[in-house]
Amino acid sequence: MIAVIDYGMGNLRSVEKALRTFTSDIVVTGDPELVRTADAAVLPGVGAFGDAMTNLTAQGMVPAIHELVRAGKPLLGICLGMQLLFTSSEEHGLHAGLDLIPGSVKRFQGSFKIPHIGWNRLALQRADRLLTAVESGDYVYWVHSLYVEPERRDVILATTDYHGEVPGIVADRNVFGMQFHPEKSSRVGLQLLDNFLRVAEEGAKA
Repeated sequence: MIAVIDYGMGNLRSVEKALRTFTSDIVVTGDPELVRTADAAVLPGVGAFGDAMTNLTAQGMVPAIHELVRAGKPLLGICLGMQLLFTSSEEHGLHAGLDLIPGSVKRFQGSFKIPHIGWNRLALQRADRLLTAVESGDYVYWVHSLYVEPERRDVILATTDYHGEVPGIVADRNVFGMQFHPEKSSRVGLQLLDNFLRVAEEGAKA
């Protein structure tokens, strides 16, 4: 069972619909116990980092997410959900994150258009099972005003160029993140979600 975490901030239905392209074993839930017992979880999100962490904490979801990860089960963060995986964010003040991947969330600075909205290319940085059938130059759809800055370069699977290098896909053991919206990214996005589900299936069989 794949749990899509509902904490009141996210395009849950579009993520659920995209995942159901490949499996019916999906539950959208705000129940920490269902997240603890799931085979894998997806953490979507749209909105402010601080509000998201407040909601997750109030639901008792933070320890459930950590327990899922400690058990070796895959977790995928999407957009704001990817940013929440990191140690902290500077959005509207300094806020602590889930601290599953060491690093921080920074605001774009410059005279260019913010937020970064639209289709942009991925540049793959290293091989990973999450990237099966995905190539450098593939386009995905982005909507974000902040970006992640991991402490370790080796967690970055793919980047994009938006007035500098921007991490687009990250992975640290069983924790994965996509800054863009795979559910809005046509064939490439669906391929990435299918790859994540295959990772979850492999873990469940192990």
